[in-house]
Amino acid sequence: MKVVQSQIYSILKSTFGFDEFRGVQKPVIEHIAAGHSALVVMPTGQGKSLCYQLPSQFLPGLTLVISPLIALMKDQVDAVKKKGVKACFINSSLSADERQDRYNNLAASQYDLVYVTPERFRKDEFRAALLKNQISLLAVDEAHCISQWGHDFRPDYTRLGDIRKLLGDPPTLALTATATPDVQADILTQLHLPADETAVYVSGVERPNLEVEVHDVVGSDEKIRNIVALRHHFPGPAIVYFSLISSLEAIAEPLAVLGLSPLIYHGQLPDRRRKQAQEQFIDGANPLILATPAFGLGVDKPNVRLVVHAEVPGSVEAYYQEIGRAGRDGQPAGCVLMYDQDDVQIQLDFIKWANPDPEFIRRIYRLIETHGDRVRAGGLDYLREQMHFYHSRDFRVETSVNLLERWGAVARTDDNRKHLSVCGELPEEYLQPDLFQARLKRQNEKLLEMVRFAQTPQCRMQFVYTYFGVPDAKPCGHCDNCRASSQ
Repeated sequence: MKVVQSQIYSILKSTFGFDEFRGVQKPVIEHIAAGHSALVVMPTGQGKSLCYQLPSQFLPGLTLVISPLIALMKDQVDAVKKKGVKACFINSSLSADERQDRYNNLAASQYDLVYVTPERFRKDEFRAALLKNQISLLAVDEAHCISQWGHDFRPDYTRLGDIRKLLGDPPTLALTATATPDVQADILTQLHLPADETAVYVSGVERPNLEVEVHDVVGSDEKIRNIVALRHHFPGPAIVYFSLISSLEAIAEPLAVLGLSPLIYHGQLPDRRRKQAQEQFIDGANPLILATPAFGLGVDKPNVRLVVHAEVPGSVEAYYQEIGRAGRDGQPAGCVLMYDQDDVQIQLDFIKWANPDPEFIRRIYRLIETHGDRVRAGGLDYLREQMHFYHSRDFRVETSVNLLERWGAVARTDDNRKHLSVCGELPEEYLQPDLFQARLKRQNEKLLEMVRFAQTPQCRMQFVYTYFGVPDAKPCGHCDNCRASSQ
C-alpha cells in the first residue's frame, strides 16, 4: 500500500491535532508506511505512541499493541477514542462480560487499534478472535522487557517471536525508552527481526538541558535540608522520588511543617487520592510531589524544573527514565541524586524480595489450589502467615500472586479482586532455577552500575550516554563533576 506524505500530514493534523512531528517520528512512520520494521529508542514523553497510533489510521487492517502497562492502557485508549480512533484494550481489569463484548467486536474487525498484554495470548478465545483480522502492524511497547539483559525482563515477552510468527510475521515496531546496545541487539533477535532489514532509531537520549548532581548525604535529616535548599533554588514544579513508602512518609511530615506543602503519591493510597495528587501536580503552578517510581508514567508536564532521588534507584535505566521527566520544555532543569550508602541495601532487599525463587512460587500456587476457602477468606494475609515470614519489605507473596495471575495460573474473581482461585497449570518453563539465578545476577549488575554512576569522578552525563551506547559521548560541561574540574 502506497501512502503519500500529504496523507500522513493530513492525519497528523486532523486526527491528532499536531502541525509538525517531533524527533524521529516522521522517518519512523514513513518507514512503517513502506511496510518495514523498526526499533525505536526514545525517552518517555517524546511521542513514541504516535509512531503506531498514526499508522493505525492509514493501514488497512489492525494495529496490535503489546504493552505490560495495564494502568496506562485505559488512559491511552480513552485519549485516542476522543480523536475518533476505533480502539480498545483487553486485559485482566475487565469483567468477563466486558471481555466477551470486546472479543466479539475484535472477531468482527471493529477496531483499528487494540492494546493487550503478552499474557493475553495464552487465552484461546482471544487468539481465535484476533486471527479473524489482518494484522497490519505489531507494536511492542516497553520492548526492553523481551531481553534478559534488560532492567525489566518479563518471561511472557520472550514468546513474542513465536506470536509474531502466529500473526503472519507482520511489520513490527519495537519501542522502548531505555535500551543499551546489547539490549537493542537482543530485542531484534528475540522478535526474529533481521538486523540488516530493521531500521534502528535512537532519539532524545542526550538531554543537554539537564543539570545533574550527586549529593553525598547521611540520614534523613540531611535529605530534608537538601530538599528545602533545592526547593528554594528550583522554585518550579518538582518531583522527589523515594524507593520506600515509609521513607516518603517520614520526610513528608517535616517538609509540611516547614511550609513546603508536598503532594503525596504512592501505591498504598486509594485510587481517588492518587488521581487527585496527580491532577494537582499537573494543574498546579509550582507543585512539589513526593512519590514512588510508579508516579510519572503517562504524566507529561513539560515544565518540571527539578527531579530529586532521595534514595538510590535500582538501575541507570530507571534513574534516567525518571530524570527524563524534567525539563521537557527544553529549559534548564536540575536532577539531584542524594547518595546515602546505606540506601544501597534497600535496593538489594528489593532485588531479593522481588524475585521469589521457583519453589516459593510453587508453594503459593499449591496453597491457593488446596486451601481455596481459606485463601478466599484471608487473602494475602493468610498466604503470608502460611509462608512464615514477616518483613515490611518482603513482598514475595504479592509478587508470586501477580506472576501466577500474569501467567494465567490463578485468577481473581471479577466481583472481589481479593478472591483467588487456580485457573490453569503452572508454566514450568518460567520456573527453571537457571532463569531465576540469571535474573538475580542481572539485577545486581544493574545496581552496581548505578553505584558506579554515583561515585564516578567523570562527567555524569558522559557516563550515562556511554552506558546507552551514544558514540563518542562528550562531557556535558555543567554537571557537578564538570563544574568541579573546570575550577
